[in-house]
Amino acid sequence: MTPIARTKIKNANIVMDGQVALGDITMEGGFITGISSDIEANEEINFDGDYLIPGLVDIHTDHFEKHVYPRPHVKWDFMRAGMAHDAQIIGAGVTTVFDSICVGATKDNPSRREILKPMIEALEEAQSQNMLRAEHFIHLRCEITDEETTNLTKDNIEKDIVRVISVMEHLPGIRQSRDIEGYIERNVLRSGRTREEIIQMIETEVADMLEIGKGVRPEIVRLAHEHNLPLLSHDDTEPAHIDLAVSENVKVSEFPCTIEAARLARNNGMDIVAGAPNVLRGGSQSGNIAVKELLAEDLVDILASDYVPRSMLDCAFKIGLSDEFDVSLPKAIDMVSHNPAQTAGLSDRGRIEVSKRADLLQIGMHNGHPFVKKAWREGRRVH
Repeated sequence: MTPIARTKIKNANIVMDGQVALGDITMEGGFITGISSDIEANEEINFDGDYLIPGLVDIHTDHFEKHVYPRPHVKWDFMRAGMAHDAQIIGAGVTTVFDSICVGATKDNPSRREILKPMIEALEEAQSQNMLRAEHFIHLRCEITDEETTNLTKDNIEKDIVRVISVMEHLPGIRQSRDIEGYIERNVLRSGRTREEIIQMIETEVADMLEIGKGVRPEIVRLAHEHNLPLLSHDDTEPAHIDLAVSENVKVSEFPCTIEAARLARNNGMDIVAGAPNVLRGGSQSGNIAVKELLAEDLVDILASDYVPRSMLDCAFKIGLSDEFDVSLPKAIDMVSHNPAQTAGLSDRGRIEVSKRADLLQIGMHNGHPFVKKAWREGRRVH
């Protein structure tokens, strides 16, 4: 591979740790080698005042599956789906992505057992052949209510591409899906059964799945710790959910659904992941806590794209430049770069500092909308 020549970026508004400063940087060999230096370079790029920020690090996006199933019941080729997904990821300014792939089936998505292996293999192959522009890792989203989840996790956890694990349960009336009345009404309309029949069905199914979860969750927790992988607790809602996570030595609460759960997570020293789409929409799609309320109490460490890749970029500039939020732009950028990188154990990236990886973005602005003009990953132009 051709060595990367020394390149200077000039006249950039550099978003660094705690400040935004107009200046220059140099990069060489894939790393940042100088900031505001007078070093000569083989190539110079004039930003003309555009923002220079680190490449974004997305710790949770389930967007890959949307390309596998571009329409209901239409399954796309896994390699082609992976490349289409990658194009949207890098176009959103994400240079490191943790593709959160479901381990285990749910009632609404029984095919997830079958697509897990080919999705991972497609990303492994594409990445090994330099077909992807962002760097892809796997975040295993383990559905503890499927009895097959433990074996599926064991089959994949030792792959080098697997770097993060979360435990979750999607059951009506529990955690994220607390609107049990809405769930009942939808099922009545869809099935034609009576309300009493639906309630009985839900009670039976939930009891059965909770029993499965009692055996699966401890196994997933054990496997994560055994392999020294970051472990996240998903959709914490009740104090008991945080208490359980703390007892399991879980360090991250991902998408807490209530202010009480988020406060308790913070009091126990846990990092908190929130959804960037929630901020942009002004609230939760599930009727849970609005992230702006968490931000008001400094209860957000990481913003993830969840289901819209470019939401991280939009969200970081929205909260970092708006008077509506008491968050500086450098702190907001940390939430989508430095902080998720640290949580995932990637200390080599996420900030504009000498010796860090040259994962960089040139960001222009138009009517309050940030947009990616150029992107570099390890000093190589990828967008």
